[in-house]
Amino acid sequence: MRKFLLPLTAILFAGILFVGCNKGDSPKSVASTWLTSFYHMDYEGAKKVSTEETKAMLTQLAQFSSMIPDSTKQQYKKITVDVKEVKEDGDKADVTYMLNDPTAKDAKDASSGPQVLHLVKKDKKWLVQFSKNDSMGGGDDKGGAPPAGGDSTQAPPPAGGDTPPADAPAGNKRF
Repeated sequence: MRKFLLPLTAILFAGILFVGCNKGDSPKSVASTWLTSFYHMDYEGAKKVSTEETKAMLTQLAQFSSMIPDSTKQQYKKITVDVKEVKEDGDKADVTYMLNDPTAKDAKDASSGPQVLHLVKKDKKWLVQFSKNDSMGGGDDKGGAPPAGGDSTQAPPPAGGDTPPADAPAGNKRF
């Protein structure tokens, strides 16, 4: 009986280990890890599943985050990520997700619309490929940069079409 039980236990353990390791490197699990780390401002955690370019961007964000009050950082830790869909295409994957912020004061602000995160497979590992041109909560429906002709650094035009003529004096602009 002992001769039969030991190999069976070893095979069962190896199977669990294989399945567990395999799930840990799926686009869905990598995206979930990265997004949770990113939105919780754990940039070191996000770097573990990032491309080199993404790591550089996260390093810059970590420097800026030192200016954010701890109370605000604690609020960010309450945000949850819900991965909705994964589309794999060879060594690339697009992960559609939504955010849930239980601390939002308005119910319509508690949940984001669908957003997309891009992943690439390098050395048999899925990694997040994110740059400053990617959109987090805006831009096109593919999660990319803002639409052509739009500049994310410019203020949006005033509501109601009250755009002053280009030659209007600075003091007469209706904003």
